[in-house]
Amino acid sequence: MFLFESIPWYSWLMWFVVLGALIGLNEVTRRWKAGGIAFFIILPIILTIFVWPTTAGADSSTGTWFHWVKVYSALAGALGFMAIRYFPKLAANKKVLIFPAAILAINIAEACIRDFQVGAMNADGIVDGVYMLSGSWNWMNGVAGLLNLVAICGWAGIFISRDKSKDMIWPDMLWFWIIAYDLWNFAYVYNCVGDHSFYAGGALLISCTIPAFFIKKGAWLQHRANTLALWMMFTMAVPTFVSDSMFAVETSRSPVALFVISALALVANVALIIYQIRTILKKRLNPLKDELYTDHPEYKAIVAANTPVEPLDSRIAADTFDKMA
Repeated sequence: MFLFESIPWYSWLMWFVVLGALIGLNEVTRRWKAGGIAFFIILPIILTIFVWPTTAGADSSTGTWFHWVKVYSALAGALGFMAIRYFPKLAANKKVLIFPAAILAINIAEACIRDFQVGAMNADGIVDGVYMLSGSWNWMNGVAGLLNLVAICGWAGIFISRDKSKDMIWPDMLWFWIIAYDLWNFAYVYNCVGDHSFYAGGALLISCTIPAFFIKKGAWLQHRANTLALWMMFTMAVPTFVSDSMFAVETSRSPVALFVISALALVANVALIIYQIRTILKKRLNPLKDELYTDHPEYKAIVAANTPVEPLDSRIAADTFDKMA
């Protein structure tokens, strides 16, 4: 195969099990506060004390600085978003709304640094427990990630849905940013932890994209933080699942495949930036303060479906007034 070695039926079956488990557990932690507390506070404390020091040691495929930083930054995101969701005064403070954008930017930056680090290694073999092949793809994808980071916008419009789940809704984070992110992130995982990418690149990304498109629109970042934290906790506890188990799937280790997916990620994110710049110039907006896509039908549908305190027309009218002032 182009991206991977042959994939047996039982690995495909496990892929769908992982996908279903992540989507299901995301729903548990999203819909019930007790579920979030159990999975993102109590469980990580137990794992930190009794499990990870052994399973994610220096000789394991998850025993690198990146994996340790990633698991705790993902948990910080999940817990921070829970605080915003369940404490109304936080959600009402516009300065606090910088946090979701900041934690997202930090996570993207961490991955970009790792891509550049791998690119500079001149690696062609096992590094930190996984196979790595350094090349131009690392630099291309690192740039793609930085462009994706720069394209983060509209955090001032984040609000909490008024249904029972109290989701963190970010209406300006629309499908084109999400797809560009998915392409970049898959390329990152494929470049830097390639033999994990069948699950950590494919199933994990799809597990937050499906809810964002079909279950709870507008809450992609919340879905992403929850599923990423769940996955990182699992792989830190059972690192052999993606590397040495019967379900593990190795990449093809093809330079052509590495180049193609990173090139696609770069093209997608260049297109995203061009579209965003065009929107900013056309509407004379400030991307650090303004929501950019309030005229998009999807934006309007997300806001209407989640019934914020202010009606949509009032939000748009206030936004327009601020720009005129």
